[in-house]
Amino acid sequence: MAERPVFVPSLDEPDLVRTLTFSFVWNPGFAVVQKQKNIAALHQAAARSGCSPLLEISTKSDEGLGRQLSAFNLTVQSQKFGELPLECAFQGSKVFERGGPYTDLYRAEPRNAKRDPRLQWSGRLVGFMFEDQRFPLEPKTVFYDWLFISALWPQREALGQLCQYGGFTDIEFNPERSLNCQARSCALFVALTKAELLDAAMSSEAAFARLLGQRRSRI
Repeated sequence: MAERPVFVPSLDEPDLVRTLTFSFVWNPGFAVVQKQKNIAALHQAAARSGCSPLLEISTKSDEGLGRQLSAFNLTVQSQKFGELPLECAFQGSKVFERGGPYTDLYRAEPRNAKRDPRLQWSGRLVGFMFEDQRFPLEPKTVFYDWLFISALWPQREALGQLCQYGGFTDIEFNPERSLNCQARSCALFVALTKAELLDAAMSSEAAFARLLGQRRSRI
């Protein structure tokens, strides 16, 4: 058995996202077909509890929209560097005690950027720097959420269809090993849209961090 989260947009939650965890029979293996079996099993387990429909946000999704919204496929706009894969923008903007940001990763292949050994050798993560703008580590996930929602922002009207989903998953995400999750960021985008807070949140990086910080301080 395995457990994986489902991220549900929720205006009742201080941070606008409710995390539900479901158990299901895990299908081992690295083949895409095995990943998709696990996605189906997770979605079926959630549906039995009334949590549906769900959209998998990853390159393993069997829906084109879910693959499109993967951090490996989404792009963010940089004034200095042009269009960047979201994963590269995230990894290349990390600032550590002994190095970074490693902006050469902006031009790397996303999977290589994520595995760059400097990200492990440079000491403790202390923040992020993107477009000369510093991002703190608190509120947690704020920089990743900003990048993800910035990537969706130009398509926000076309992505109104995301509001029809009851939640979002990322089969590769394990909360015991990672903090940031593209499925959670997608749920936050939907919640901000439904709460009519999206325009205010995206007015600036500072406004985004302030809005999330104010809401999460209520927890």
